[in-house]
Amino acid sequence: MPQEIASLVVPITCLLNCRTCLSSHGIFDQHVALFVFGDSLFDPGNNNYINTTADFQANHWPYGQSYFNPPTGRFSDGRLIPDFIGLPLIPAYLEPGNNEFTHGANFASGGAGALIESHAGFVVDLQTQLRYFGNLENHYKQSLGDTKAQQLLSNAVYLFSCGANDYQKPFVKDHSIFHPYTHEQYVDMVIGNLTNVIKGIHEKGGRKYGFVTAPLIGCWPGIRMRQPGNTCSVETDDITRLHNQQLSRKLKNLEKELEGFMYTKFDISTSINNRMKNPSKYGFKEGEIACCGSGPFRGIYSCGGIRGIKEYEVCENSSDYLFFDSFHPNEVASRQFAEIFWNGDSKITEPYNLKAFFEGIPNDEL
Repeated sequence: MPQEIASLVVPITCLLNCRTCLSSHGIFDQHVALFVFGDSLFDPGNNNYINTTADFQANHWPYGQSYFNPPTGRFSDGRLIPDFIGLPLIPAYLEPGNNEFTHGANFASGGAGALIESHAGFVVDLQTQLRYFGNLENHYKQSLGDTKAQQLLSNAVYLFSCGANDYQKPFVKDHSIFHPYTHEQYVDMVIGNLTNVIKGIHEKGGRKYGFVTAPLIGCWPGIRMRQPGNTCSVETDDITRLHNQQLSRKLKNLEKELEGFMYTKFDISTSINNRMKNPSKYGFKEGEIACCGSGPFRGIYSCGGIRGIKEYEVCENSSDYLFFDSFHPNEVASRQFAEIFWNGDSKITEPYNLKAFFEGIPNDEL
């Protein structure tokens, strides 16, 4: 598997503006659409257009302050991982006025999980995101014709960030959610729902998939401030590790089970933990305290002052902080993660990287 772009005579900015830049330099000419599913790590603002509460929206200052004015609804001070992979920016599916989706669409919804019960009624759950994708498939068939629509969907890459909210909600909102199940049974339900969505996309022609692991949130500001003595939540991380192990096994099985199925998996859990433990190595000054929020570690989810708590603090330079708010990394971190996802080696991005999926390499050569 290629591990670096150094052999290509293109500007270094192509590492950051991946698809458009490489296309402009003739590295690949075949149009590769990007379809994005998941949660707040990927949500470009879909939650602006649903009936929900401020807890599930980020369309107010200081969100977006490093890049967007006005804020777009991204849970960050700026751009997210898909924004560095799919340029021009992949539009939010629910944003009014978006109707062509030439380069793909982003269905992700902050707070969403694989389980419908995860923040039900306040977010666009993963199954509904699949239904929206089905609607878009019909749109492509009507506008492009069946053959070109099928070609677009089979050439496309499908990105997923899903699982964190399925494990976060029981610890933040209602621990009794776990009571009828063992951790193994609960994880099986989450992986089962995710698998159903993957198979639904595969039935429509999807073949190339990118996944980020569920991050270990037990030491994140928004979890840690709730713990006795502000310690980390070991149980949260234990069940998330189980999820990531199950995800790895499931993806390997799907590779054998589904015709043409290929995937790349980025271990974002390790990447975030490395930056929390040694922030200066990655250009940060603070790896445990959020830039925006209140209380211990600024872990109270009050950034912006419209989520029931008006008082909050915001740091002077958000780029210095790994976490922008209680639960979300900043733009600098997202840029770093996108670079690893795009061009990473097999230690943290496996069995391929995203670059391999976008270069137009024939499926039978991957």
